[in-house]
Amino acid sequence: ITKPALYYHFTSREDLVRSIVQPLIDEGERFLADHESARDATPRELLEGYFDFHFEHRGDLVLIVTELTTLADLGLIDQLLAWRDRLGKLVFGRRPTLEQSARAVIAFGGLQDCCLQFPDTPYDKLRRATVDGALAALGID
Repeated sequence: ITKPALYYHFTSREDLVRSIVQPLIDEGERFLADHESARDATPRELLEGYFDFHFEHRGDLVLIVTELTTLADLGLIDQLLAWRDRLGKLVFGRRPTLEQSARAVIAFGGLQDCCLQFPDTPYDKLRRATVDGALAALGID
């Protein structure tokens, strides 16, 4: 695909990036909203679902990491970071302590990073190691 062909369909680089990332963000929002309304998942189930979401979208995560400035300009970074706050509240309740909030950032952020860091690791092995590590970071057995 040539650059002129891309810009025929997208008026700017930002529009192109948004068109790629927005479906991921919408799906992530649905995942969170579903868990916030149900509130019946265990921390392990929540982490497993969050891992599955990120493992499935590893390619999109690479784009997010490489386009952080563009995503910040589009106002999407704040939304992605807010997910960790919402996930922490699902695990620890509506008013987590600073320690609990920090543990949630470490657990959920680390979970996302593992999906990128170990691309050649088999899914089952990576999922088990990542979810167990995230539970340990949360201080949950």
